[in-house]
Amino acid sequence: MNWTEELFKVKKPIFSMLHLQPLPGDPKFKHGDSMKRVVELARKDLHALQEGGVNGIIFSNEFSLPYQRHMSHVTPSAMARVIGELMDEIKVPYGVDCISDGLATIELSAAVDASFARGTFSGVYVGDGGFYDNDFSELIRRKSALGLDYLKLLYFLNPESDVNLDTRDLTRIAKSLVFKAEPDGLCISGSAAGQGVDNELLAQIKQAVPDVVVLANTGCNIDTIIDKLKICDAAVVATTFKYDGYLYNAVDIERVKIFMDKVKEFRATL
Repeated sequence: MNWTEELFKVKKPIFSMLHLQPLPGDPKFKHGDSMKRVVELARKDLHALQEGGVNGIIFSNEFSLPYQRHMSHVTPSAMARVIGELMDEIKVPYGVDCISDGLATIELSAAVDASFARGTFSGVYVGDGGFYDNDFSELIRRKSALGLDYLKLLYFLNPESDVNLDTRDLTRIAKSLVFKAEPDGLCISGSAAGQGVDNELLAQIKQAVPDVVVLANTGCNIDTIIDKLKICDAAVVATTFKYDGYLYNAVDIERVKIFMDKVKEFRATL
């Protein structure tokens, strides 16, 4: 039994993203916007996801575009306020993702008692936001210094939209990363946000590191989720849970229920 089964009490759990609205300091947070509204919209999505049956939730600053490699203090502070105000209403295991800033992700995890965190904790990449690298030796030491032995780290193995400057194939990178950093999970992404993960790539990574939780990280929908779960250990789901499957819409509880019913039917065959 891997740690996801112990934490979520099911096989093949579904991690749902909870996308927070633009936060203070973000370009899309306009004059007149309020944190009260951010909290209320997050509350509605939280209840829709939980009542729809997801197994876990990852709070992220999805609309803090363009993302900061070294995040302004106001962003994780605002995220902590949202999670703090919702704390008594959260009924499933939860985690955080301060997008593109691994250190902020780990420190926010400590502030809100997150069980897991997803992020770009390793690797060297280049993309629209420029060049960035990640010192996992610093991040892991910070995690240890904060006493977060229980915190599960889900590493992006191939972040969408950016190019990895490491020329090794992903299976070699996965093996090396497991040896050096002992990640709790590896998130395998498609070529861009919302793009499905290649099944052959998922299978190759799972075969290369069979004892590590492997997650399908992008593009999962009701038509593809079973094929993904036949290969990997869990999936991260976001856009397909929203009204009309549109990123900027609120969560549609009926879409969540239909999706999760299909997942439950599949689990019954395991």
